[in-house]
Amino acid sequence: MDEAALRDSARRLVDTLGGRRRLVAAALLAVAALAGLKAVTPKPLPTVTVWAAAHDLSGGRSLALTDLTKLALPAAAVPAGALRPTAGIVGRLLAAPVRRGEPLTDVRLLGPSLLATLPGLVAIPIRVADGSAAAAVVKAGDLVDVLEVADPATGGPRHPRTVASKVPVLTVPSAGDGTDGAGLVVLAATPTQAAALAQASAGARLTLTIENQ
Repeated sequence: MDEAALRDSARRLVDTLGGRRRLVAAALLAVAALAGLKAVTPKPLPTVTVWAAAHDLSGGRSLALTDLTKLALPAAAVPAGALRPTAGIVGRLLAAPVRRGEPLTDVRLLGPSLLATLPGLVAIPIRVADGSAAAAVVKAGDLVDVLEVADPATGGPRHPRTVASKVPVLTVPSAGDGTDGAGLVVLAATPTQAAALAQASAGARLTLTIENQ
């Protein structure tokens, strides 16, 4: 019985009864109406709080606290490997681009073990001019030389110059649905190589050659 029917029944009962009986009937009807509404009101679904991207993030980015937001999802909608707020992910590198509001999962981050077997090296993301070609032929574990070539927009060396040699590739993030991951390669470099690569990235185009291993 819905609320309108209950009210109609109440009016008829009140018209029929008098005095105290009216008060008792009204009270019983109120209790019945509340019980009916409670019965048809759905219970809130349990939720799980996970980390999500606060805004669009590019692959290879080192996560800051401002890049993250907490998102409450129904338990059934939580993706496998979703990262909870208890997970310490600030400073970790993204393996691929992430859209604003997207829950972060373990496969979206570069594992902390990537550099475990390469002591003294640091992870550095670079963008190469021939991004699609690099993604097709370069894979994690390859040794590459990074070359600096002329950039028509900003200038640069007239002839290719080797910036870093025999640098291990950690990962080649996918561009996903966006374009900000295109041409991104994450390398394991020495601090000196990382500084040289960062400087070269600011004023020239970079390309890779694969070392014969």
